[in-house]
Amino acid sequence: MTQPLPGAGPGETTAIPPVDRPDGKESEPNVRLGVGLTTADVAERVARGDVNDVPVRSSRSTTEIVKANVFTRFNAVIGVLWLIILSVGSVKDGLFGFVIIANTGIGIIQEMRAKRTLDRLAVIGESKPVVRRDGRAVALSPSELVLDDVIELGAGDKAAVDGVVVEADNLEIDESLLTGEADPVIKRPGDPVMSGSFVVAGNGAFTATRVGREAYAAQLMEEASKFTLVASELRNGISTILKYVTWILFPASIALIISQYRLEDTTWREAVTRMIAGIVPMVPEGLVLLTSLAFAVGVVRLGRKQCLVQELPAIEGLARVDVVCLDKTGTLTEGGMNVAEVRELAQGLPVRPALGALGTTEPRPNASLAAIIDECPAEQGWTSVESVPFSSARKYSGATFEVAGARATWLIGAPEVLVTTQAHGDLLAEAERLGAQGLRVLLLVRTDAALADTVDALVGGPDGADVTPAALVVLEQRLRHDAGATLDYFADQGVAAKVISGDNAISVGAVAAKLGIKGADHPVDARTLPTDQNELADVLEANTVFGRVTPQQKRDMVAALQSRGHNVAMTGDGVNDVLALKDADIGVSMGSGSEATKGVAQIVLLDNSFATLPSVVGEGRRVIGNIERVSNLFLTKTAYSVLLAILVVIANVPYPFLPRHLTLLAWFTIGTPAFFLALAPNKERARAGFVKRVLRYSGPSGVIAGTATFTAYLLARSHYGATDATRTAETSIATLTLFLVGLWVLAIIARPYTWWRIALVLVMGAGFAVVLTVPWLQRFFELKLVGTQMPWTAVGLAIAAGLLLEVVAFWNKRRLAQEVAVVGAGSVSV
Repeated sequence: MTQPLPGAGPGETTAIPPVDRPDGKESEPNVRLGVGLTTADVAERVARGDVNDVPVRSSRSTTEIVKANVFTRFNAVIGVLWLIILSVGSVKDGLFGFVIIANTGIGIIQEMRAKRTLDRLAVIGESKPVVRRDGRAVALSPSELVLDDVIELGAGDKAAVDGVVVEADNLEIDESLLTGEADPVIKRPGDPVMSGSFVVAGNGAFTATRVGREAYAAQLMEEASKFTLVASELRNGISTILKYVTWILFPASIALIISQYRLEDTTWREAVTRMIAGIVPMVPEGLVLLTSLAFAVGVVRLGRKQCLVQELPAIEGLARVDVVCLDKTGTLTEGGMNVAEVRELAQGLPVRPALGALGTTEPRPNASLAAIIDECPAEQGWTSVESVPFSSARKYSGATFEVAGARATWLIGAPEVLVTTQAHGDLLAEAERLGAQGLRVLLLVRTDAALADTVDALVGGPDGADVTPAALVVLEQRLRHDAGATLDYFADQGVAAKVISGDNAISVGAVAAKLGIKGADHPVDARTLPTDQNELADVLEANTVFGRVTPQQKRDMVAALQSRGHNVAMTGDGVNDVLALKDADIGVSMGSGSEATKGVAQIVLLDNSFATLPSVVGEGRRVIGNIERVSNLFLTKTAYSVLLAILVVIANVPYPFLPRHLTLLAWFTIGTPAFFLALAPNKERARAGFVKRVLRYSGPSGVIAGTATFTAYLLARSHYGATDATRTAETSIATLTLFLVGLWVLAIIARPYTWWRIALVLVMGAGFAVVLTVPWLQRFFELKLVGTQMPWTAVGLAIAAGLLLEVVAFWNKRRLAQEVAVVGAGSVSV
């Protein structure tokens, strides 16, 4: 036997108009009545394709992943050069092509792993709308919705499709995410509902009129929620660097091609081979791969901790945050609450029955009302005549009840919103005293006036309302066990914490004090905050804890902090946090939060663990810091390759290397160490100016390496005679010099040293030594040191270059320290 659904009662069905469908057909009677579809109705719609087939969030297809990793600009350049070298030269000189294939394969595999992790977590964290099917209310995935489905709405729910309201009980919907209009819109039967809007108060139901890609927000949501590696400062910086490299690459390559063909003592095959040897190292082909790899590994690591990263750059973004705005309820405290005391203030009033009756007016009660319902069960005989649901803007809810033929209106909410200090100063003082102990205090009041009149009277403040205080309801909040340690972590990392709550400021300050937050002893009541953005920013800079903050004020606070140049993160779980979450640089939602908050947040903590945030920050810092390290390696190689090409053209000599030599150098000084460095732990603070810092180091380092190598090459040509027979000896000296300088660059970039980083540098050095000493490897790579004078000259030049590299490193370290000091002087106090 099916249970009847809450819907249109007797006499209300004729008030519900036919639902306008995009196909022009009239809606079916059961839809107009709000009863819902039958299984046969659903099957019919599925058969004709009227399904909400929007792609799964945070995922892209395997084909797209393969294309993104294979069809890159630099893969095209390297691929063409590889085919040329296989046609005219030795397979030994085509080793660089196999490296590209391996790197591309690794990139595809890692991103596929990240895709599977994101898809799995997206399903776990997916909000499921409640749909009426076969006379029952069932929770379904958004992709299972069909045309004409009747979907229930409650506070915090987000509309997954477009539709028309068929039931409304004080239903208020916020459409600001779509229209920019800040005020909630009151909805009545027949009014439209747009996908992407969310409920801020009341409840109701609507019928789906547009599903899938026809829905208003579907295209925006699909585009914004794709698994993507773009739109981050780090990747934008790398794109800028690659653009500069491209500008240099083509003229340098053309000059090198012409110079190698003009040499009289070089065959055309050898000219092509050495020309390719000069072009290939100019391309930092592994840099984009390692960036993608670092992000993908970060997604997998965070996925194991039940952290859903809905927008991949959020890993990087949270690492750059210097202010985190925390909503108290659900973030610093656990969602559930307990009633500690119901203190009656007037004799003869039915306080507990009234509290129980108020609980029946909210189909989806918040944590406070849920605790009251548990403490004060509803009694028979209380009939709700009209009601106003709780909203963060009003900070109260209420209803008019008829009991034994008499009517009375009861309201419950923030004490200072319902009564004045002049009339009830002692009562408000007691509420503040309780709030100072970290308790949440609500005031129950009664009036004989109609509910609508009372609500109108309260619009301008409690002065105009004639109400009688009936009881103080004292609620206990449970602190999250991990909140203190997480806040300590942010403080140690120089990230300012701002507690922003809709609760009483004194109560919020008490909770913050228990967690050791500085500034908790002087909380600010948001009703006293200035509206001017600049003045508001001054108050935010000077204070830490804020109470009685409205949803719009939360949004204004985020904007004010951003106006001072801060990267702001916002955490929350309630519908009142949605606007601020959307506007913040990084939005973080709890997995138990409302559908709307999870929809706009970039990061969702599926297990509701606030302690996961340091892991996200850690992953972001690992990505940013390590990619900056490996960028220095790759771009140093690009710089010395371009310089060598220019010097070869000017000196009119054969290019010093064959492709196999530079492949060998890349293995031991760049590729292999970069792979380990890119995935290593890294706790360095994220800083702006990535491109400037990388070019400031790699440019001079590349010039030093290229100059030392070319000097050694010219000395070797002079010493050995510069003939075809001595070319291997000359190349070997140049290779030895470039390797030693490259190893020195690696040793600098690997700092600060740990045992494994020291081992990494030593293993790379040992690997190259093996190549120089094992006969068959000597023959394979055409490397052989002749005599002792030139090898030691190469070592001497490498040491001189290394000392210059140390000077560059020291100068960059000082510059960085100065920049950090300047940034620190202007940062927010914690």
